[in-house]
This record gives sequence, structure tokens and C-alpha cells, in this order.
Amino acid sequence: MQYNAQAIEQKWRKRWEENPINEDTEDKKHYYCLDMFPYPSGNGLHVGHWRGYVLSDVWSRYQILHGYHVLHPMGWDAFGLPAENYAIQKKVHPATATAENVANFKRQLQEISAVYDWDKEINTTDPNYYKWTQWIFLKMFENGLAYEKEMPINWCPSCKTGLANEEVKDGECDRCGSIVTKKNLRQWMLKITAYAERLLNDLEGLEWPEKVKKMQADWIGKSYGAEIDFNVEGMDKSIKVFTTRPDTLYGASFMVLAPEHADVLELATDEQKAEVEKYVFDASTKSSVDRMTDKEKTGVFLGRYAVNPLNGNKLPIWISDYVLADYGTGAIMCVPAHDERDFAFAKKFELPIIQVISKTGEEETLEEAYTEEGIMINSGDFNGMKSSEAKVKIPDYLESKNIGKKTTNYKLRDWVFSRQRYWGEPIPVVHCDCCGVVGVKEEDLPVRLPDVESYEPTGTGESPLAGIEEWVNTTCPKCGGPAKRETNTMPQWAGSSWYFLRYPNPNNDKELISKEDMKKWVPVDMYVGGIEHAVLHLLYARFYTKFLNDIGVVDFAEPFKRLFNQGMVTKDGAKMSKSKGNVVSPDELVEKYGCDSLRMYELFIGPPELDSEWDDRGIEGVYRFLNKVWKLVSENKEVEATKEMERIRHKMVYDITLRMESFNLNTVVSGFMQYTNSLVDLQKQAGGIDHETIKTLIVLLAPFVPHISEELWEMVGETDSVFKQSWPTYDESKMVEDEIEIAVQVSGKMAGKIKVGVDEAEESVLAKAHEVAAARLEGKQIVKEIYVKGRIVNIVAK
Repeated sequence: MQYNAQAIEQKWRKRWEENPINEDTEDKKHYYCLDMFPYPSGNGLHVGHWRGYVLSDVWSRYQILHGYHVLHPMGWDAFGLPAENYAIQKKVHPATATAENVANFKRQLQEISAVYDWDKEINTTDPNYYKWTQWIFLKMFENGLAYEKEMPINWCPSCKTGLANEEVKDGECDRCGSIVTKKNLRQWMLKITAYAERLLNDLEGLEWPEKVKKMQADWIGKSYGAEIDFNVEGMDKSIKVFTTRPDTLYGASFMVLAPEHADVLELATDEQKAEVEKYVFDASTKSSVDRMTDKEKTGVFLGRYAVNPLNGNKLPIWISDYVLADYGTGAIMCVPAHDERDFAFAKKFELPIIQVISKTGEEETLEEAYTEEGIMINSGDFNGMKSSEAKVKIPDYLESKNIGKKTTNYKLRDWVFSRQRYWGEPIPVVHCDCCGVVGVKEEDLPVRLPDVESYEPTGTGESPLAGIEEWVNTTCPKCGGPAKRETNTMPQWAGSSWYFLRYPNPNNDKELISKEDMKKWVPVDMYVGGIEHAVLHLLYARFYTKFLNDIGVVDFAEPFKRLFNQGMVTKDGAKMSKSKGNVVSPDELVEKYGCDSLRMYELFIGPPELDSEWDDRGIEGVYRFLNKVWKLVSENKEVEATKEMERIRHKMVYDITLRMESFNLNTVVSGFMQYTNSLVDLQKQAGGIDHETIKTLIVLLAPFVPHISEELWEMVGETDSVFKQSWPTYDESKMVEDEIEIAVQVSGKMAGKIKVGVDEAEESVLAKAHEVAAARLEGKQIVKEIYVKGRIVNIVAK
């Protein structure tokens, strides 16, 4: 009987629909395995997407075989810029485009045969879902974490919306690639900075890749230092700076303010004002990323001087766009001898360079900034001290003299939370002339997104919703007077920052999550997704969870116990994309080789955490392997188990389990191939394989290739599903080999191989060696016999 993948897969999908394999019973434990839910693009799924979904499904089925009832849900991250831009391009309403794309994605996902519970399906654009997204915002508003602020934001002229810092890559919009500029707009902000310390500290206990934890820690960017007040000469005014290098204060030779600093225009003298104003305007058109990466330093002197509080030196005050308003105080003291950017600035504008740290304790001519530790020089009472020691003592000295204070700073900024677009959750507040900004009553949630004809961005900084008067004009929930709805919408991240809490019961209309569901399912046991979400999504989800924990909605502070980031699948050395023409669709492969072959090849292609190159020939090899397994089982004549069969069975279970637990899924597949070859050889020698070994192989294969495993399970006479079984166990004592094969050499040249007992006596081993090497030894005199136990026999003859 031939292996017919398509017929088998069709049969078992139907059977699983009628008799689900993942059902809850009182004796079962619970396990939550979650994929990062996809944005349903118009391009559909390619084989790169399959990799993560297959990986999480294999892990889910593995847990089922360990006696767990697994929550393995799927949904759609369907609000946001990508969906809206696609709809505009196709000239179709976002709701229509999203529904069509979801239907196509769902069809393709069903080809994977994952154990998704489609009764738990969620969609961020469903009003019954975003009611709770809005509810969370209201709670943040009530707790002072959501606030309005007019500020210069990253502006994408193509998408015509504001962008968070995290959405700008190398000065370009992360979505469309356009150059990002600056624009002053009224924005809603979320005070994620209030959680900076907890977000940083709680990384410690997470079973996450170290790379991801480091990326988050770097983004939060905690630094220790001092805030120091510099008096402005000739004015009753001081400028506060934050520095992580208080040990270099004696070397400060000028100051630089961010162009947006509140005091810039007041500090500029009349002679410098015009030049300063022009520079401020020019800087406002550049993105923060561009300003930080520009190699050419620019700046303007304000015409004023500050006074160094330690030595009384006069420091010229400049503005330059390499200083950002939202880091520290927006003003820095510049020590060109010990900072690369300050050194470049000082060289360009011929400003003094004063060395205060030296490797040897002697002053040197500097060709570049000296940034290592050393001995303090030109630093008054601190001369001769190690710079590391001065770093601690100078802040203490500053505090004792009321010149400054020790402080901690974070690079993390509050989250720009509003977008000037149509396709997003309406922000549930109104603006009332009498009461100010007022939250909508909870019983009036959700504030539904109105159906509109024109959803294209306005480009004015206002959302398309602003033009819908019948929707905008409403009454104030507080005083009942006339009010206007907020017309900005939430960013795409809003719905994805808490979605994992909704899967246990997406139809609960009384609360975000019940105490019973929370106790049963969350936090998530295993979270699988791409490394590209290391900072954005994962940081926001952690922030939301900590807030919901604070207000008593959940009883844990971290959303995901374990995280696994799968690598990309590339083609021709590049990420798969329609524009590059290197997309490999799974549809044709499933049709030709079957779902099981594609599932197994997706995991065989390389270490799951690394990027791997797609090779069409690889799936052919996996398909041949499954045919070999099919033949091994279908043509097997059952025999009594030998010691060698028992040994191979237990060793196979041991190796496969160890590799599974280490998440080395590519080596699990190679292990299957290795042990199948051993069993095929043994089958030929013994005339068949015992029933228990065959059954064990099928159960081990089941998470990877579920359809063929079910068919083979039925073929060997079992009536229940293979997934009703338990994952096999091993006995290490039965893994020990009684016999081993060793090489026999004559004068260093291979003469053959012999099988010997593990503890067989040397005389017996040598006798066997003489027997196999008899032809080579004929007519020769034996000089010496060397036996390395368990490895080799070498007979030296002449």
C-alpha cells in the first residue's frame, strides 16, 4: 500500500473535527501555548510564516501527550496602518479588506492542521473586543497614566500620521520607508516611564532569550549620574544638566542645549537671535534618529556663558541638534577630551579641550577622545584619584555644596499613543468646554468606529473622523452639556498589548477576564514569535500587564513565562517578500507533498532560533523519509523484542525527549531519520520489529507529522487516537549496549570489523580479530598485538 498524503490528511482532519484530540477533563493540567497573532495582510502566508506556527503546534501537541489540556488559540491583529494603507491602495474599505484577508489567512492556517481552538478566535477590530481595549485606556486615564500633550512628534508625510520612536528605523517610517520629519501636534501619551524601573528589574526572572532581555534593558536605558546646576553669567538663571560622567566635570569647556530646550530663545542674545531661530526651525524638520546619526556636527553659539560650579571657568553656551530635548534635561555639559561627539564638535568650532583623566596620570596631546578609566588630572582636590572613585565622590561633593544631586535617568520615553488615522480604536474621551477632558461612561463602551465613505488621511494632522459632525458632536458624560469626541485613534499596539488575556473567554461581556479563567490559563506558558517584536510589542504587553496587576484585574506582573523567537526563512539570501519576487507559497507544496512533509521540513531546515535558507530540494528529502517510515511500519512483521530492539527504543526516546526539551527541533528530525535507519537495518536482520518499538516511534513522530502518525497508529491495530497516548518514557539501564562493533587493523591498515561483548575478555577479542584478519596474516610473523578496549585491535605483523 502506497503512502497517499492527501487522502490521509483529508481523512484525519475530518476525524479530528468529529472527535477533537485536545479536550478538557478534570484530571488534566492546563498549558497555554500562544503564537504572536498575525496582521492579516493581503499577500497571505508564505513558508516563512509557517515556521513559527508549525513550531508552536508541535510544542502544543507535545504537551497534549504529556497530559495537558492546551489552550492554543489564533486571532487577528487587524487594526492599524498596514491594514489601512492596503485598503487605500486597493480602493476598498478597511473593514471589507480586513474581512477578506482574514478569510484567506484562516484558510491557509487550516492547511497546517494546528490544534487551534477556533471557538476562541479574536479580532482586534471587533467592537466586542475593542470595548475592553477602550476600557483599559479609561482606567489608565483615571489613574493619571494617559494624558494629553502638545509636542513635536515623528511625522510620516506618506502615512500622514505620527509615529512612536520605536516605529522609526534609520530615520525612515518602519511601515512605508518614507523619510520621517517632525510636526507639533496634540497627542495622547501613556506614561510607560512610571514603570521603567519595574520593567527593567523584572527582566531578571524571565525564561526569555538573553538577547531579547538585553534589547529591552538597552531600550529602557537606565543610567546613573548627577544633575548639576550651572549659573548663567549676567542673568538670574541656571541651567540644569544631567551627566553620567560627573568625574569629568573639571574638563567641561562648553555647554550644548537641544534646539527645543525651553530657555533657548531667552538665552540667545540679540546679535545671535536670528541665527538661533533659523537653526531651531531647521532642526525641527529632522527626525531624532537622523540627528543622532549625523556625522557632521552643526550648531550655533547663543552669545551667553555658563559658569562651571567647581572651578569658576566660563563655558560658552551653544545649541546643537545632536542633543535631544527628551533625554535627561535637554542640556549637556561638554567634555571634549572624554566624549567622542563633544570632541568632534570642539574640533569643528575650535573650542577648548581640557584633559582631566589620563591613563598614566600625565597630560597628553589627544588625537581623539580618551574614554577609558584612568587617573584624575587637572581636577583640583581630586587629582591622583582613580576616575572610578571620583565618579562616586564628586556627586557626594556636589550634594554637600548644594551644586547638584545624584540621580538616575532612563532613556525610555512616554508612549505616543494617538494616531491621526481612521482605522483604529476610537479613544473613549470627550472634550467639554466646562469639564475639560472627560472619560466616556463604562456602560457606553464600546465607542464604535463610525462607518465612513472617506477614510483617507487628511494630512492636516487631524483624523478623518474629525469631519463626521454627527459622530463628533455628543454630550458630556459629566455635565450633560455639548461636547466633542476625541478624533484621534489608538495605535495598532493597543489591541495587541493585552490580547493574550482575552483568548480564555472572548465572549465574556462582564469583565476583561474572569478570576476562574485567569487562575486556569494565565500567564502564558510558552510564547512564540519573531525577534522583530523584542522591544515594541513585548515591552508594551509587559507594561499593560503590570498596570492591570496594579488595579487588581490580574494577579501576576509578567505576561509570558517563556519566550521563543523563531528565525526567518530566507530565499536567495533575502527575507521573503512579494516585492523581491522570492516568496514561496505553502499551497502548492501541500498539494504536491502533503502537510506533514512541509511541517517536518520547516523544522528540519535549521536551528529554529536562527534564520534559514529555503531549499526546494529539502522537502523532497523529507517526503522520501516519510515514505521510508510508512514502509517500515506497513510492511513490518511483528517479532518478539530483542535486547537490541529494547536498547534502540529506550535510546530513541531519551535522545528525542532531550532534544525536544532543549527546543533543538531540527536535531529531533535528524534523530528520527537516524533511528528509522537503525530500525530498518534491524528489521532486515531480525525479520521484523517488535510491536512496542513501532508504537513508540509513531507516538514520538505524532507532534511533528500528526496525519501519517494517526494512520500508522490505526494500521498497527490501535483504535484510539495517537494523541490519547502518553509521551514515551525511557529506562537508562536498558540503553546500555551489550555488544559493540570495533575495528581490526593489521599493521595500521583496516582488515575488518568484529562484534564483541562490552566486558569480553581480551583473549576472546584477539581470537575474533585473528579470525577476521586471517587472510591478511597468512605467511606473516606477528610482532605485537594491541587492544584498546571498546575501540580497536591492531595486529602488527611482518
